[in-house]
Amino acid sequence: MIEIFKAIILGIIEGVTEFLPISSTGHLYLANEFVKLKESTAFINMFMVVIQLGAIMAVIVLYFNKLNPWATAKNRLERRQTWALWGKVIVAVLPSVIIGLPLNDWMDAHLTSWQVISATLIIYGVLFILIENWNHHRTPVRTDLNQLPIKTALVIGLFQVLSLIPGTSRSGATILGAILLGTSRFVATEFSFFLAIPTMFGASLLKITKYLVHGNTFTGAQSMVLLTGVIVSFLVAYLAIKFLLDYIKRNDFKAFGWYRIILGFIVIAYFNFLS
Repeated sequence: MIEIFKAIILGIIEGVTEFLPISSTGHLYLANEFVKLKESTAFINMFMVVIQLGAIMAVIVLYFNKLNPWATAKNRLERRQTWALWGKVIVAVLPSVIIGLPLNDWMDAHLTSWQVISATLIIYGVLFILIENWNHHRTPVRTDLNQLPIKTALVIGLFQVLSLIPGTSRSGATILGAILLGTSRFVATEFSFFLAIPTMFGASLLKITKYLVHGNTFTGAQSMVLLTGVIVSFLVAYLAIKFLLDYIKRNDFKAFGWYRIILGFIVIAYFNFLS
């Protein structure tokens, strides 16, 4: 029962942080210091990635009609636009596949540390503040997702590669990149959501495959822990997405930048003086 409770806590953290630009991986790694599952390292590493499937399912549920090219209510133009959107998402995910797959194991082994996470939290926090200040008087070039050129989608995908470094935030890197390329905050955020679908499905499939290939299996208790984390992350992410979309209609991302900076220094203080 205690392990289920821990899975609920981790699911809440994942659901809140997956789409807010504050790094779900960084938060889960830090939370594991206090809410450590009594499982093997292999299971914990797999769990931390696979519970993100719940958050991704929240995007699919919320945007099912927009993402469904076969929706009967859509006319021919809208269907073409939906297929075009999926084409842009696929192009944008290619850099992570080409660059990320070969580096995946090395990144896990060498960069998953509090030093790296605290540094990326602070660096990208500063970048959010600086870029939002620079962006304050600019008029976005792209205010409609259908206007997003495929070349721009590819460059946004290159920014997503930066999120391979723990603590960066996949949504944070793609949103910053999209804003720099002239998209509105709303378009940048929505495209980040959609880009997460193949990215996180692929990452989860890779983690589960590696977990099983290395001779690991799922016990009934482990399956319940994993399923609990996925379900909770889905429910919380559903609310977090709605909050973020409403928030950015009236606000910029600087508050998230300050949060990242403060958390980064808290992490440094904790591991240097309290742990």
